[in-house]
Amino acid sequence: MNTRIKGDARERLIFALDVGGRYEEALSLVRRLKDHVGMFKVGKEAFTLYGPRIVEAIHAEGGEVFLDLKFHDIPNTVAGASESAVKLGIRMFNLHASGGTKMIKEAVSAVRKLSGETARPLPLVLAVTILTSLNDHDLETLGFRQGTAGMMVLLAGLAAKAGVDGVVCSPQDISSVRQSCGRDFIIVTPGVRGVTPVAGDDQKRTLSPQEAVKLGADFIVVGRPIRMAPEPAREADAIVGAIAAGLAMRG
Repeated sequence: MNTRIKGDARERLIFALDVGGRYEEALSLVRRLKDHVGMFKVGKEAFTLYGPRIVEAIHAEGGEVFLDLKFHDIPNTVAGASESAVKLGIRMFNLHASGGTKMIKEAVSAVRKLSGETARPLPLVLAVTILTSLNDHDLETLGFRQGTAGMMVLLAGLAAKAGVDGVVCSPQDISSVRQSCGRDFIIVTPGVRGVTPVAGDDQKRTLSPQEAVKLGADFIVVGRPIRMAPEPAREADAIVGAIAAGLAMRG
């Protein structure tokens, strides 16, 4: 097992704190779930509304942060943004693999250099391959010659060679990534559903928490199934139980 991954099932559950509205609503979710999940994902919606203070608030509650801003720009800009992520003290962040090898390498180098010089925690750097809301037809309409499976393997391999710690990928792509990039390559998987079905779900390539972990996901990201449950903490606990079952079923 990768030494930068905590073994406990709860630590592998990332709650997507992608909420709009009042700042107090977000803080309430953090306080209710901090002892039931391993990390909070702060995405574009929450970060645009609340800025770095939401990260600071999560840290103040004893939580860890996955900064999900999917950096994608010229190499120098992404390297600078990655340094800012290090300064925020987050556990992991991501960038788009489609930004290319130079962009990825400069970001990884900047993160390692700043962490080493300042003794700040070294975050995991993840690459986003293909968004879980996209399927083969979507890629075809965008002009890609390969489907989601082929593009995912291509982008994951490119990112791995450029030095990232792992990828964010669909549950259905876990086995291909593991085979292509090795057992120590970290896999973070969104598009994982909870125990209770959620109305209006726009994820097209999904699996259950147990199935995703059994296949080799290191972390799973769950948002609406927890947030919209009558008792979010209980739903999170049920998902942690499914993660534990998936870990036990690994070969």
